[in-house]
Amino acid sequence: MEKLAEVTAWRESRLFSEAERLALEYAERITYTDRKVDEALVDDLVKYFSEAQIVELTAAIAMENFRSKFNPALGIEAQGFCMVPKRG
Repeated sequence: MEKLAEVTAWRESRLFSEAERLALEYAERITYTDRKVDEALVDDLVKYFSEAQIVELTAAIAMENFRSKFNPALGIEAQGFCMVPKRG
């Protein structure tokens, strides 16, 4: 729960491992259209993740990005399964 509470501030948080930070950076670069996944990031990812893990991580990120566009267009609202706690 502590990590969940700090996920929106993952860069400043001390709770995340280097591998988790790389995964979050990767997710942001895939998600934001003004950012790119470059060779340097991939080089860092392969230090912590296998090729299969990177493919699985990419698929999970892509699926969540798909849902973030698909669901609102059809009026599908959050079901409350993953609520990010407010920072205190």
